[in-house]
Amino acid sequence: MNDIAAEIVEIMRKKKLTLGTVESATGGLIAHLITEVPGSSDVFQGSIVSYSNEIKMKLTGVQKTTLDKYGAVSSQVAAEMAAGGRKALGVDVSVADTGIAGPGGATQGKPVGLFYLGLSTKDGTDTQKQLFNGARAENKQQASQTALLCILDYLNKLP
Repeated sequence: MNDIAAEIVEIMRKKKLTLGTVESATGGLIAHLITEVPGSSDVFQGSIVSYSNEIKMKLTGVQKTTLDKYGAVSSQVAAEMAAGGRKALGVDVSVADTGIAGPGGATQGKPVGLFYLGLSTKDGTDTQKQLFNGARAENKQQASQTALLCILDYLNKLP
């Protein structure tokens, strides 16, 4: 994962882009992986760990109606977290995650290992659904790695 993070930092540095993260289920792991890269301070502006719904609403602008209708673990909340984080952190690219790392927390239709990732850029906000099937630490690692790959995929499509 360090190679992916290093590649992200290098591309963003060359393109003069900034990055921020809004994390729930990963608890800051995405930000940790980015900041392990020497020189990441050139591009990484910060992170919001919005574990509670209250912080999701207060700091990232997630709407209460969205939480009530879809639940915290949903593509809609991931999108609002990513877009709100982009605005709150003043960055070009914001990645967000919300999920159920396990071992508990599963509900009807939302199993352990379910994650939604959001990526917000000047071009808009996209989400993706992922279902991992490891233990808690593995699910967090896989979600973080997938988030880094989402960022890298976006960057590789830029001119």
